Parts: sequence; C-alpha cells; structure tokens
Amino acid sequence: MIDSAVYMAEIVLTTLNAKYIHAAFGLRCLLANLGELKSRACLIEFDISQRPLDVVEVLLARQPKIVGFGVYIWNVAQTLEVIAVLKRVRPDIMVIIGGPEVSHEIEGQDIVRLADYVIAGEADLEFARVCNRLLTGDTPAQKVIAAALPDLNQLALPYDLYTDADAAHRVIYVEASRGCPFTCEFCLSSLDIPVRQFPLPPLLEALQRLLDRGVRQFKFVDRTFNLNVHVSKTILQFFHDRYRPGLFVHFEMIPDRLPHDLRKIIARFPPGALQFEVGVQTFNPEVS
Repeated sequence: MIDSAVYMAEIVLTTLNAKYIHAAFGLRCLLANLGELKSRACLIEFDISQRPLDVVEVLLARQPKIVGFGVYIWNVAQTLEVIAVLKRVRPDIMVIIGGPEVSHEIEGQDIVRLADYVIAGEADLEFARVCNRLLTGDTPAQKVIAAALPDLNQLALPYDLYTDADAAHRVIYVEASRGCPFTCEFCLSSLDIPVRQFPLPPLLEALQRLLDRGVRQFKFVDRTFNLNVHVSKTILQFFHDRYRPGLFVHFEMIPDRLPHDLRKIIARFPPGALQFEVGVQTFNPEVS
C-alpha cells in the first residue's frame, strides 16, 4: 500500500545520473526555486543502469501531473526510453525536459518529439512558471520555451536540499558563478555568456552549513573558478580556515590567471586537499 503523504507529488523532478555518487545539482536548483509549488513537488534520482520500466514504476507511484527530466549527454538515450514508456502508459502526464543536451540542438531529436515542453537554458525560475501555468490550465502555446537568464541575486540556493545521505556518501556540487568568458567553438560552455557571480555572503553561509553537516567533498561546477580572483581568494581562504583532515575541494581553473596572492593561498593547503581541472585548449600560438 502506498502512503499518499509520502508518495504523492503533482510535480516530480527526476534524472538518470551516471552513478549514484553524482547528485543532481540542477534539479535541486529547480526545486529550491519552485516557490509556493515546492510543497507539491519532489525529487527522485536514478542512475543509467536502472531499467526504464522500473524507473517509470517509481515515478508513477508518486501520481504526478508533471514530470521534469534533466537531460545530459550521458543519459539522453536512457531518458528517451523512460519517456517513451511513461507516455505509453500515461499520456496525460505532462513531460518537461531541460538541460544542456536539449537546450541547444532541439530539431530532430526524438526525445524532444516525445516531450510536451522543452525549457532551453537556465530554468531555475522558468520551470516554476511553466508548472504553475500547467497546473492552472493555462497551457503554453509554444513547445520550446527559452528561459531568460535569471538574476543570480534573486535565486534561492539549493544546498539545504542535499540530504544527510547525500552529505555522507556523495560528491556535493556547488557553484560560485555561471557562464564562461571564452568562445571555444567545440564547447557548449562558450554559449553561456556573460559570466555572473552568486553573492558571496549567502554562498559562504550555505557552505558553512554543509561543513557543519559533515560534508568533506565539494566539487565546484564553475567553468572558470579563478576568473574573479577576489572571489577565488575568499572561497579558498574560507576552506583553509576550516580545514579538517579529509577535506577535498575540486575546481576548474585557467592556468594563465594565477597571481601571486592566489598561489600563496593554494600553497597553504596540505597535499591532496585541492584538485584543479586545468584545460589547455591549444599549443598553437596562432589560435586565440
């Protein structure tokens, strides 16, 4: 017997992670910004090894009216299978898809054909607007909805939505900024312009709460963490001041923006505490 107080949710946010250890950061951003709809929603995560029928069974147990899928390069094929089964069994459920794999190349994708709506771009606020319209019977006319860039100062941060199990067993994703300053033709991140910073005080407060809950593994998803050196120094100093054995923090960096003050803070950390992902795009001096 299903406990309706636990299982029923009009809005279900879901995705198929590559592995259990990866928590769905984007879905937590959507859930945090659902406003008055938040109490009518839930988040369910799967991984790509699970059978589509099993995934659909879990989703249907919540009796949703709307299911939102996060679609990425690693799960688009499996998510297509899940949506196909879900629509075959319950065609009345509204399916909304979003994420990088469906935000830029929309035409010709089978997953777009099966979905009811596609939200392209940063959907933190737009997902709530679309859900509110659907639940009140105000059906959007267009299938593909381009989300305006949200003001990061207005967004609710998602970090309190990480559960105790997440804190104990999973990599915790965080972000201090969005966007990329570069225009590499081979990379989707080059479409995320301009670079915008989250306000530091609430971010640091949220990081402190995560540390207080025992989180020791942080992965920043910023495309270029050291673009704003002041922000980089502040965050690194924050972690250094609170260092405990087992702390591990991952950043994506650019190698030509490491001034002395930043290198000095980095050097204070013990071996193994920091990991830098540094992209060297070319060794050809004629390529800018």
